[in-house]
Amino acid sequence: MSGFSILTLGCKVNQYESAAISLALKSAGWTQISPAKDPAVCIVNTCTVTRKAAQQSRQTIRRISRMNPAANIIVTGCLAQTEVDRIRNISGIHAIVGHGDKYRIPEIIRSADSGGFEQPPLVVWRDAASENRFQDMGQAVIEGRTRPFLKIQDGCNAFCTYCIVPYARGPSRSLPVEKVIGHTASLDRAGYREIVLTGIHLGAYGLDLDPKKSLFDLLGALDTQRPAGRIRLSSLEPGELTHEIIEMTAASDLLCRHFHIPLQSGDDRILQRMHRPYTQAFFEDLVLHIHDRMPDAAVGVDVLTGFPGETEAAFEHTCRLIEKLPLAYLHVFQFSGREGTPAEKYADQVPAAVKKRRSETIRNIGYKKKLEFYNTFINKIVEVLVEGSSSDRRGLYKGLSDNYIPVYFNGRRDMLNKMVRCRIERLDPCGFLIGDAI
Repeated sequence: MSGFSILTLGCKVNQYESAAISLALKSAGWTQISPAKDPAVCIVNTCTVTRKAAQQSRQTIRRISRMNPAANIIVTGCLAQTEVDRIRNISGIHAIVGHGDKYRIPEIIRSADSGGFEQPPLVVWRDAASENRFQDMGQAVIEGRTRPFLKIQDGCNAFCTYCIVPYARGPSRSLPVEKVIGHTASLDRAGYREIVLTGIHLGAYGLDLDPKKSLFDLLGALDTQRPAGRIRLSSLEPGELTHEIIEMTAASDLLCRHFHIPLQSGDDRILQRMHRPYTQAFFEDLVLHIHDRMPDAAVGVDVLTGFPGETEAAFEHTCRLIEKLPLAYLHVFQFSGREGTPAEKYADQVPAAVKKRRSETIRNIGYKKKLEFYNTFINKIVEVLVEGSSSDRRGLYKGLSDNYIPVYFNGRRDMLNKMVRCRIERLDPCGFLIGDAI
């Protein structure tokens, strides 16, 4: 056996899947090393969510191929699913593996030892639309993380007009409830105090199971059986974050008081054009309801600026909505027309300079919202999961509260991966919360 490297672009699901591939290769006797140390196999797990992401993925493939001319180069991920022919023409590629077969990458590498890559590139691919079964890749852990991801759902049925993901990932599929509980318990026994449940369209969890389940059903089972110390949800669509889930979270000491909800736009006409099934009024009511039930809950949102047809008035609607809501942070993206999606062909594209300006405006609003949220916790006590020593605050340790607040404090090495109560003392000039373990 020899060394392998794996580079991951994109979302939490991609990170989880790379960790699963890495774990399988290590279990087979391989050693994970840096791409700079001449690995025998280089795996690039790509992203294609935007035009820029696809371009970065192609650039990474070419760079890794140039760095490692003697290595077997394997490309997988969303770009491998949507641009097989284009990747096939990049020199130095030995295999292209679509989403439906990425769990077979260790097997494909083993076959290469017997001449499987004699006529590269080998293409292992099937239409994502035909996928009807969740591929369980187990309890993969990203090295160095104290909060492992557990993928419980894949695929998406929404088909927003700007998004390529349903074409890359196929329809929604779910991991059965009993397997979610089993994997969660295994991670807990391995010493992990918080587990992040993730998926491509997490709110659609369970609708494909027989009998049908829902995310609420799953969370209820987890809350009853308590297989872990703390459970965090990744992104949830506004219409799928139900009042029942909010009420359960408010009453639970297992579920983190943290919701990440894609807004994208605060203008109803733009939301309709995006094929987003809610209005700005619905979104406002949802966030205010969360705040009413859990004033300390962190609510973060995604915002997409510069969607085709976004006028200055539409952009102002987004700004005003965000300014008046009790939000903890924003993730801001510029619209990047993705080939293969309806929005890429819309005639009324927004100029790049305007998109950049609007993104900067929203980010500034987001920074102010974050500081406002953090300031409400001065002199309060929070329980944090200690993640490690700080790289940017020398001598301090960093922990994360259940409501997604990073706290820096004087700690000890024996606190790593443990829950520690901290009193937050101040917000430093760079926007970091400084506290003291008690």
